[in-house]
Amino acid sequence: MEIQEGVTALVGPSGAGKSTLLRLLNRLADPDQGTVLYGESDVRYLDPLDLRRRACLVAQLPAPFPGTVAENVSYGPGLLGREANVERDLELSGLGAEYADREAADLSVGEQQRVMLARALALEPDVLLLDEPTSALDERTRAGVEATLVALAHEVGISIVVVTHDPAQARRLARRTVELPGVGS
Repeated sequence: MEIQEGVTALVGPSGAGKSTLLRLLNRLADPDQGTVLYGESDVRYLDPLDLRRRACLVAQLPAPFPGTVAENVSYGPGLLGREANVERDLELSGLGAEYADREAADLSVGEQQRVMLARALALEPDVLLLDEPTSALDERTRAGVEATLVALAHEVGISIVVVTHDPAQARRLARRTVELPGVGS
């Protein structure tokens, strides 16, 4: 399987390996067999931290750090000795700059999910790996996050791999869908 530029959706039932595939793409796990390439390089020979900055995973459930939204967004770049463009990253994630001084823990789940997206964008990755990014959201909030993801792919030119159980969501978001069969299929 090859993941191309743009938005690729991984669709399949629970247990099909969608989340595991995301973990393989940024070395949170290594393959037992076969090879996972990032560009032309076997990921097993890449520095895991560097790879994770280039291929950022946004988990299914938001996990903001204690502190403000701005502190959350600035965390990763700060570790690299860089400053985050918090306002830009919040705008790209569908939040406004007015969120910067708010406590991340006090936000709704949908807003926290967008903070996680902004935190990943602050690292200026080549690829966003999104594990069920709308699973904990209501329909209206889900539609907003989906619109944000589509805009990101077009405006920023970032590649996105999104895991979903929902084939309709895959059609709305992705130009390419990879269906993973269920266990025993």
